[in-house]
Amino acid sequence: MAEKITAYRFDRLEQTLSQLNKEDCAIIAGGTDVMVLHKSRRGVPPKILKPIVFIDHLFELKQVYQNQKDLHIGACCTYSELLDNPLIPIALKKAIKTIAAPAIRNRGTLGGNICNASPAGDTLPLLYVYNAKLLLRSVVGDRVVAINDFIQGPRRVGRFQNEILVEIILPSVFEGGAHIVFEKVGNRNADAIAKVSFAGYIRISKERIDDIRVAFGAVGPTMVRSIDIEKKLIGKPIPLSDADITSIVSDYEKIIKPIDDQRSTAGYRKTVALNLLRYFLCLKQYQSH
Repeated sequence: MAEKITAYRFDRLEQTLSQLNKEDCAIIAGGTDVMVLHKSRRGVPPKILKPIVFIDHLFELKQVYQNQKDLHIGACCTYSELLDNPLIPIALKKAIKTIAAPAIRNRGTLGGNICNASPAGDTLPLLYVYNAKLLLRSVVGDRVVAINDFIQGPRRVGRFQNEILVEIILPSVFEGGAHIVFEKVGNRNADAIAKVSFAGYIRISKERIDDIRVAFGAVGPTMVRSIDIEKKLIGKPIPLSDADITSIVSDYEKIIKPIDDQRSTAGYRKTVALNLLRYFLCLKQYQSH
């Protein structure tokens, strides 16, 4: 006989938070990561040791709205819902289209992709270069944390037992003028886990770099981003010199530390990651004609 699992499905977020304050529960939104993580051999139900709280239906977690120049995305918005929403940036939609198959995109959520904290998470490099902030809520109130502080390692995040990720906030995303690049390298264009992923953000003012951000996925235990290296390019004229590009690529070569696994080799990952960076830094597509 299968073991019984205690499960909760409340109508309101405040009821859910109250239960989380009383009991340590496994939170399920789309479940596309949770069920895989707890899978058993064929024919045996997943073994989840904690009571389950379902949150995917909560109205409060499915809102997408603009607040001045910031974009707020509800943590339980599915990928398919985000693809249909006109407020979602094109680059983020491009990343979403590379996630699995339509059936998974109909269930999987942006908040789940963050809280799963996989080094190969498809949306994560973009969220890093968007400087995403995460709104977490508990019965005692809200707190906002930067995504790079929240994600601490593979499947490790800075969420307290009584908290739920409520919103993903993309600051100043409606300012305009920035060029954003996303690339994912896998066995297929979609329905495949990334071997390497890359996101780049650049804003140019008066033929000089005003802001630049770079993040790599699947080449370290978390997304690889270095604000110190990025600062070296602020104010540089474009096109960048070969010496500048070589120097920056060399800096990233020191901090990109991929591993060998069943999907790829460390050497391949590093080579591809640095090639994507070099392509981005050539800046041809950003220059005025």
